[in-house]
Amino acid sequence: MVEGNKTINELSNTEFEVKEIFSTTPSEISTKLPVAVEISDDELKKISFLQHPKNSVAVCALKEEKFLKNIKRRIVLDGIQDPGNMGTIIRLADWFGVEEIVCSKDTVDFYNPKVIMASMGSFTRVNIIYTDLQKFLEKTELPSLVTDMSGENLYKTKIPETFNLIMGNEGNGVSDEVMKLASKKISIPQFGKIKQTESLNVAMATAVILGQIFRQEA
Repeated sequence: MVEGNKTINELSNTEFEVKEIFSTTPSEISTKLPVAVEISDDELKKISFLQHPKNSVAVCALKEEKFLKNIKRRIVLDGIQDPGNMGTIIRLADWFGVEEIVCSKDTVDFYNPKVIMASMGSFTRVNIIYTDLQKFLEKTELPSLVTDMSGENLYKTKIPETFNLIMGNEGNGVSDEVMKLASKKISIPQFGKIKQTESLNVAMATAVILGQIFRQEA
C-alpha cells in the first residue's frame, strides 16, 4: 500500500508494478500509471492506514528481493522496530547515495504503510533485503562498522571507502552475535556538560554518522 499522490506518482519511474489506485483526486494521478478509481473521502478513510488519509491509495506488487552487485556501501539494520525510524533511515540512505540496506529478519517490514510514508518515496530508490545477518556478515567482503557506546570516537576515526554500517535495535542496540562480527566499533561522543542522555535515536545517529562519513570525502 502506497498513500499520497506525490509518492504514488513517483512509482511511474520505478520497478514497482502498480495494480490498482483508488483516489479522491484521480485527475492528479500520473497518466503513466493505471487509471485511478474515484472514491469518496469516507471510502478513503476506510481503506487507508493513516489517521489523516492523503488523496489516494495505490496497491502494488511486492518486488523480488535480490542483492545488488558491486555495492561499496551498505546500511545494515539489526532489529529496528519503529516504522518511523525505518522510513527515515531509508530516506537518509537515498539522500547520501547508499544504494542498499540489509535487514535482520526481525527488523520491521519496510512494506509497513508507516515505513512507506516516512520514507517519502525513497523506498523506490533504495534496495532493501531481509536476511540472516550472521551469515551475511560472515561472508561479506566489506569491513563492518558497528555503533557502540564504547567504540572509537567517530570524529577521530578514518572511515574506509567501502563499508557495512551496522545500526542496532532502539532499546538493546546491536545484538551480541552481530557485534562479534564487526571490524570496527564507532561511537558518537557527547559534548554536553551534564552528559546524562543515555543514547541517540537510531535514525538521528544514522544521520550524524553518514554526515561525518561523507564530510570526510567532501
